[in-house]
Amino acid sequence: MSKSQKAISNYITDCYDKAVFLTAAKLAEVVGTSESTVVRYAMFLGYKGYPDFQNALEELVRNRLNSLQRMEITYGRIEHEDVLSTVLHSDAEKIRETLETIDVKAFDAAVDILLNAKRIYVIGIRSCAPLAQFLAFYLNLLFPDVRLLNTNNASELFEQMIRINGEDVVVGISFPRYSMRTLKAMEFANNRSAKVITITDSVHSPMNLYSSCNLIAKSDMISIADSLVAPLSVINALIVSLCMKKQNDVADSLEELENIWREYQFYENDELDRIDDNLRANYREGKE
Repeated sequence: MSKSQKAISNYITDCYDKAVFLTAAKLAEVVGTSESTVVRYAMFLGYKGYPDFQNALEELVRNRLNSLQRMEITYGRIEHEDVLSTVLHSDAEKIRETLETIDVKAFDAAVDILLNAKRIYVIGIRSCAPLAQFLAFYLNLLFPDVRLLNTNNASELFEQMIRINGEDVVVGISFPRYSMRTLKAMEFANNRSAKVITITDSVHSPMNLYSSCNLIAKSDMISIADSLVAPLSVINALIVSLCMKKQNDVADSLEELENIWREYQFYENDELDRIDDNLRANYREGKE
């Protein structure tokens, strides 16, 4: 490296939490060199240009950034009037990237593992909790023993997994900032010889340490909120694939559920539905 390139490297190493926010021009100003030198530095490291280098740097440090730093990244890159289009295009891009990079063999293996499991445990904490709930809800329609792990307390988490063994599988969902409780649950399952499936954002994710099957779905930082559109799409694909493999069981379960819902008038009392005009008229007349 040249003297200027070494200066850039030293600054990034020492101040990565600031460097990840900087444009090439701003980084050059801070280090005391030219913007072209910064661009050549990125290319010297093997990147196509500075934006590719900055994206790689962001992926490496994203789990170390706090919520305020994540928000600063977003505010530095999105114009206020373009928020809607920027976010929607970003979500669409994450799905496209996931489609291009996801390991289809790993996806098929995950389907087979779930089909052959005696018990299925699902864990997702904080922003990943809705993903875990969504997956567990539909798995419960397909399998007799699905357990969505309650993660309010670390000790209770292991108590719920006390009987996990080699016949079982745990699906762990975690994205930056990665959850240590999810990681420990997966370590516990791995030590008990259970199969472990991860749904996470990168091959560098610590969630992959204990998993036998990794499903990589791209995510992004949108202010303090995580973009989890691509992971949800992968989960949806898992559910559809499992439904196709268990068509007869699914049909029987749904038929039984429809009978239960009809008998107990579940949807009429619990969810909004269109009201017949005659009923609405009678209802109004009765009130008058």
